[in-house]
Amino acid sequence: MAYVIGLMSGTSLDGVDAALVDINDKRTKLICFESFSMPADTRQRILDCCSPERSDIRLACSLNVELGYLFANAARMVCEKAGISLKDVLCVASHGQTVYHIPQHENGWLASTLQLGEPAIIAHETGVQVVSGFRAMDMAAGGRGAPLVPYTEYLLYRSGMDRALLNIGGIANVTVLPALCAMTDVLAFDTGPGNMIMDALARLLFDEPYDAGGALAAQGQPNETILTEWLNLPYFYLPPPKATGRELFGEQFVREALQRWPKVNSHDWLATAAHFTARSVIHGLRDHVFPRCAVTQLVVSGGGSHNKTLLSLLSDLLPSSCALLRQEDLGWPSDAKEAVAFALLGYETIHGRPGNLPAATGARHPVILGNITPAPLRGSTDSKE
Repeated sequence: MAYVIGLMSGTSLDGVDAALVDINDKRTKLICFESFSMPADTRQRILDCCSPERSDIRLACSLNVELGYLFANAARMVCEKAGISLKDVLCVASHGQTVYHIPQHENGWLASTLQLGEPAIIAHETGVQVVSGFRAMDMAAGGRGAPLVPYTEYLLYRSGMDRALLNIGGIANVTVLPALCAMTDVLAFDTGPGNMIMDALARLLFDEPYDAGGALAAQGQPNETILTEWLNLPYFYLPPPKATGRELFGEQFVREALQRWPKVNSHDWLATAAHFTARSVIHGLRDHVFPRCAVTQLVVSGGGSHNKTLLSLLSDLLPSSCALLRQEDLGWPSDAKEAVAFALLGYETIHGRPGNLPAATGARHPVILGNITPAPLRGSTDSKE
């Protein structure tokens, strides 16, 4: 038995997810999950740091420490809620906050990735060793550094049926697990935007952090001209393995679209974005999944699983032979999926085992993921449990 805390702050920037997980080599059990809201001023600093036009090195330097304290507090609080002492925790596995990701060499820029959330701050404040920087070693081995969750999905969700797992965070990604598959049979890739465009439109047009339940999108109609152009973006025609992020579908993408089509009304923009996410998911399944595997279950998790409008669109577009489920139908809370995944990846790292799937990331071979920051010597930290 080992307690591991998984911390995740994704591209949606809606908060910090913390999962306290009890792990051994035979099973993984979620003990406690909490999601802590992202302070509005911190969210804005992250958005500024993600923008090549608004970022600077001083902002990145300071934000790295700011997020370290934010993540450390989340780790403390999830333990406090569960009644578990930090002294009993094997490690904190912190994904960090991605502020920039270049999956492949392009235009003179080297393939690289940057996650903020200083692990030394987390280790000092909690008194627990920290595993962080999960994506860099996969990229050193020629991978794209994403997606990483498929390795844990293979461990947790492989079954006797053909199953696809769709996580809808800021970006949407799918993992395909053929019945009783071997690790080399797993297919995974980012299908395109998840909540990212919808969230940006909700902020810019309605001063809301997101479209709760898809209620705003439900009041509009999709603009087919915009959809046709968006769905013809080169990314959607790339074969897996592939990954994308804020660099393609972030706030700049949305602002340019609003300037280009100023006469589209606000509710229609949300409807268009919801249809874009749903159709790009189906596009990826149709082109890269269904020809290889007759999926009978599509299991949705992440923040997008709460968007009723989006789920209805997906259900309408799926073939009748494929049932649409939510992560809860498999016994796991949707919102906890990625935090649990990184807890499991951290456990694998501490035990010296690879945590990537080369078939998903494009790496030349499996690698042990992450960097380990030791806990401070006992007595050298004044943190509270």
